[in-house]
Amino acid sequence: MCTKAVSIGVVVFVAIPLVFAQAPPQADSSKPAGEAVDLGQVIRLDVTRVPVLFTVADKKGHFVTDLTKDEFEVIENKKVQNILDFNGESNLPLRLAVLIDTSNSIRERFKFQQEAAINFVNTVMRPTLDKGIIVSFDTSAELVADMTDDIAKLTESIQALRPGGGTALYDAIYFACKEKLQDQPPEKFRRAMVILSDGEDNESRYTREQALEMAQKADVVIYSISTNNLSLEGGGDKVLRYFAEQTGGQVFFPFKASDLAQSFENIANELRHQYIIVYRPEPLKADGQYHTVDIRVKGRKDLTVRARRGYYAPQADAVR
Repeated sequence: MCTKAVSIGVVVFVAIPLVFAQAPPQADSSKPAGEAVDLGQVIRLDVTRVPVLFTVADKKGHFVTDLTKDEFEVIENKKVQNILDFNGESNLPLRLAVLIDTSNSIRERFKFQQEAAINFVNTVMRPTLDKGIIVSFDTSAELVADMTDDIAKLTESIQALRPGGGTALYDAIYFACKEKLQDQPPEKFRRAMVILSDGEDNESRYTREQALEMAQKADVVIYSISTNNLSLEGGGDKVLRYFAEQTGGQVFFPFKASDLAQSFENIANELRHQYIIVYRPEPLKADGQYHTVDIRVKGRKDLTVRARRGYYAPQADAVR
């Protein structure tokens, strides 16, 4: 049985690691995305410190970037926590994953997706500073462009995509977070994912919750762009909204690629104006459960904090 080291945030851990059996199958980084893997793997997880990325905005949507550690409070499971570390540094390099739905269900709007993805890469990424990957997904997830700052290469990989097959959205999210974004230190980079899809899934090995759990462990903020052209929000749109809200991102419902210019600018500005707080959960519970986290600005009801809503603790009964 093999053992892999995994952490939910790249910070200095000082406690004894906990070992627990993981429910979903783990993707071997030496294998292509979507290939069958061994279900009996065990991973090692440190969860003595929890890092949370977040943004603060006023009622007009303007980012507030001059707040200090003492102006925040962190509440986990209704209990105020002690903040161990705080950083308000902005303008950090970005590490981006652009996930593009290439299934049959979006065939009619596939050109729109390509245009939107290309616009995003060219609008948000800064040459030599930011890096990104392109992952397509239909019946399985496929890495079509590995981590690079070459915008032309990313654009070409998007242009070469063709639609066809089922939809493995959750697998794509899991793969990109675990294999490509998780090892990018949050204190050095801002990690984000942009999903262009109708939100449907009918092929994934992983569940929606397992995909979200991996995104939360990797501290990835998800921005979802719906390719549905219906006036009412359907099931797929609700899935896209769910991933965005649970990770502290946003969801957009454009009708044409040109509608996205302002949205892309907003995403770029947001990613470069984030705070990070690190705290040690008290009491520390290795119960394998989801723990809610709420960050607030003390005495400032006029400010809104957007952050992920919680994290998964390890399972204590598997400690060895």
